[in-house]
Amino acid sequence: MGDLDTREQVHPGTAPGEDLVLEIRGDGDFDTADMTLSIGPAHPATHGVLRVILEMDGEKIRDAHPVIGYMHRGFEKLAEARDFRQIMALTNRHDWLSGFSNELGVALAAERLMEFEVPDRAQWIRMLLAEWNRVLNHLMFVGSYAIELGAITPMFYAFREREDIQFLLESATGGRLHFTYNQVGGVKIDLPKGFMKESTDLSAMVRKRLQDYVDLVLGNEIFHARTKGIGPLPPEVALAYGVTGPTLQAAGVPEDSRVTEPYLKYGEIDVRVPTGTNGDSFDRFAVLLGRIEASLDLIDQIHDHMPAGPVNSKLPKIVKAPEGYTYIRTENPLGQLGYYLESDGGKNPWRLKMRTPSFSNVQVLPYLLRGALVPDAVAILGSVFFVVGDVDR
Repeated sequence: MGDLDTREQVHPGTAPGEDLVLEIRGDGDFDTADMTLSIGPAHPATHGVLRVILEMDGEKIRDAHPVIGYMHRGFEKLAEARDFRQIMALTNRHDWLSGFSNELGVALAAERLMEFEVPDRAQWIRMLLAEWNRVLNHLMFVGSYAIELGAITPMFYAFREREDIQFLLESATGGRLHFTYNQVGGVKIDLPKGFMKESTDLSAMVRKRLQDYVDLVLGNEIFHARTKGIGPLPPEVALAYGVTGPTLQAAGVPEDSRVTEPYLKYGEIDVRVPTGTNGDSFDRFAVLLGRIEASLDLIDQIHDHMPAGPVNSKLPKIVKAPEGYTYIRTENPLGQLGYYLESDGGKNPWRLKMRTPSFSNVQVLPYLLRGALVPDAVAILGSVFFVVGDVDR
């Protein structure tokens, strides 16, 4: 690998304490040996039970092979044995950091198939909680990525904000991780008294505290050294692999389902999509912080647009979908989440298929890891944002 051969030569008669004489020769390469290194399936850099097998040439990664399936739960098959209202509880769990956004997508798919009209207030409430869930998700990755690189303080800061947001969401939904707040035709119950003021105050506070992450992480010279130029992802490669969300936007592609195919009321407000320039680990983290600020902008706009009125539609005792199929895509915190829903006219889905963002993000890992050094593997793994349950489903 190198072109220098350094050998320590001690000349006869060297007394204790005297400097050793080093002879440096450039007449050969260092010998390296091929090695297989397994990261995971239980490793703090993998964001879940994922295994990555690295083929090494010395300290350089020659190839990488993600091994998935450790957390497969068979959600798509389980949905065939549940009715359209019951599957909401199942969708919370494949990406446990995005529970509200998960159930939102399947609710929209069912409503489109059944041609339900959802009250305006319910749509604005869904948007408000989806954006808070997005901030909640991103804060986890902001804190965990820093700790993977050796900085523990940002994780404490992230959980400070996360606790405040989870308390807010719990006051409306009754849940902290698994909200089950969406239902076919709207939401389960109206927002509690005082929720809008608490949401407004919390938005201002989180926005002010974002500067802490810039000071602690984004402006840190050690963080720059560990992430700039590490794991660059060209836009054409990202698109070829189907990468979406902050990982794609960091490569300079402003793709966002809320803009390109608006749902709910996103077409009535200004949605800003942060992008990067180099697509490296630094840009992926910077875009994640930018998305938090963009979601806070949306939250403030939703506060100004929130109407009065009902929050759900009256449903029959047994909800059935007409025979047919539909597909809807939503912008989940980690990227594009698509639901293909097919009905045979009964009360249960005949087929439910998910296109999850984490699966495509994991696919691109071999490309990013090839040619990298072992110390950079953790920096690359942590910056490609995924949840393993979202991969395995």
